Amino acid sequence: MLIVRPATVIGWHRKLVARHWTQPPAVRTGRPPTPTELRRLVLRLDVEKSSWGYRRIHGEMRRLGHSIAASTVWKILRDAGREPTPNRAGPSWSKFIASQAHALVATDFFCVDTVTLRRFHVLFFIEHDTRRVHLAGITTNPTGPWTTQTARNLLMGYDKAIRFVIRDGAGQYTRSFDGVFAGIGGSVIAIPPGAPRANALAERWVRTVRHELLDQTLIWNQRQLQRLLQQFVEHYNEHQPHRSLSQQAPNDEADRSAIEPATPIHRNTTCAGLINEYKPAA
Repeated sequence: MLIVRPATVIGWHRKLVARHWTQPPAVRTGRPPTPTELRRLVLRLDVEKSSWGYRRIHGEMRRLGHSIAASTVWKILRDAGREPTPNRAGPSWSKFIASQAHALVATDFFCVDTVTLRRFHVLFFIEHDTRRVHLAGITTNPTGPWTTQTARNLLMGYDKAIRFVIRDGAGQYTRSFDGVFAGIGGSVIAIPPGAPRANALAERWVRTVRHELLDQTLIWNQRQLQRLLQQFVEHYNEHQPHRSLSQQAPNDEADRSAIEPATPIHRNTTCAGLINEYKPAA
């Protein structure tokens, strides 16, 4: 007694033959993911050398022995939100400052109001590499000619090369002021409007002198202000430690040797007793 039709048997045979001679489809897994270490290295090279495009980074990766395609480098940069081939003809502002610090000077004004509400304008310069401050002048009327003459006075006793001068866009900085530094081979760089961080070193010093000196006393006249600022600048250059200078003062070039814990320490005061200076007993 037959329970299936002949056509069913033939169909079974056809399927058996087809299954026997047909290879199973290959499982497509796609390109293996790029190791995390390689991604981090690509992004590190991009940060540390911003002028490199993805082709240059790819070449450096191959030179280091990493087998990676240029298209993979391009994709890593794109996924990180970075342009693979940006217009990076020049260095960033921070890298420019660091490379030129030895011949870079910043300048700025800050205001001081007396008890009688008379306002004085103080002009100063600060060296980027040593953090040394130069008190240039104090006036109630900071005109362009006054600022220019003050710059000339500064350079008369200045013994270092000045390549760049950073200033803001205040009206006191006229063309004649810029010309003073152009005459010694320097270039003046005006920071963008509303961008005080572009002159951060000068802004930070203004905060220091206010916090440690001017906010601690009352100013009565220009003579008192001149004396206090001169003493504070001397303290700042000779005694105040700076983290960027390995906790040394700008003018302190001597290596400090360790002293015994029991060595007597003497205190000297300056700036009308507002600033303390400590030295080991001789």
